[in-house]
Amino acid sequence: MNKIAVVTDTNSGMPREEAEKLGVTLIPMPFMVDDNEYFEGVTCTYEHFFEMLAEGKNVSTSQPDPFSITKTWDKLLETHDGIIYLPMSSALSGSCQSARALAADYGEKVYVADNKRISFSLYEATLDAVELAGQGLSPREIGEILEKKGLDSSIYLAVNTLTLLKKSGRVTAAGAALATILGLKPVLQIQGEKLDAYAKVRGMKAAEKAMFEAIEKDADTRFKGKKLRIGTAYSGSDENGREWVQLVREHFGDNTIKLHRLPISICCHVGDGVRAIGCIPLD
Repeated sequence: MNKIAVVTDTNSGMPREEAEKLGVTLIPMPFMVDDNEYFEGVTCTYEHFFEMLAEGKNVSTSQPDPFSITKTWDKLLETHDGIIYLPMSSALSGSCQSARALAADYGEKVYVADNKRISFSLYEATLDAVELAGQGLSPREIGEILEKKGLDSSIYLAVNTLTLLKKSGRVTAAGAALATILGLKPVLQIQGEKLDAYAKVRGMKAAEKAMFEAIEKDADTRFKGKKLRIGTAYSGSDENGREWVQLVREHFGDNTIKLHRLPISICCHVGDGVRAIGCIPLD
């Protein structure tokens, strides 16, 4: 049986302790704060990031250094027969295509899977990859299985502020100002591809209701007849996260629903106070 290494990046939101327990290698994603480079979970904690954000510092995302990726692969290939690498969706970053270009020099030993996932959904795909690797499948076989079902996921996010979305050009300055005056909260969606607008509602309570209805609609349409795994995510304070997952568990009557932190790479665009929910079919 081949020994296959599973590699993902911190955009999966997988805690480092869990990754170590599962034998998953995490690539720390870089981001910029006032022209200074940081690495999620290595040179900057989640708490420190939001402290800098609250101070009004300019934040942006970046891609991993190609050398750091190949160095990680080379080290793993000293003890493994192959590698399945799960970066964030190619629709959200160029890091996937960059990794695929690097993998061309490794032949069948490294397969970079573009399964259109990020955050909670990428986390779940990583767990699937660990299971498939344990069954003795090759990197390519694992990657192709994950890619076939990559689009079968939904994530909805209620954004507390439009400031960073305005900076990234996703909303106009005038639109952001009007939304702030009216108390509008944008609900965004990720269904395998780019971050898109889903709805604009007045207040966070209405945003939460819209997200519950979106998941219920997915259950009745896109994923009809399938059992779903629901997950939640948040940005900012742990208190925000605890309150949110409790509301979700009560609404769906399921105390097993997990809570995840949104990765900093997403927080650079959506900011503090986000509440998110996602679903993935289990078959």
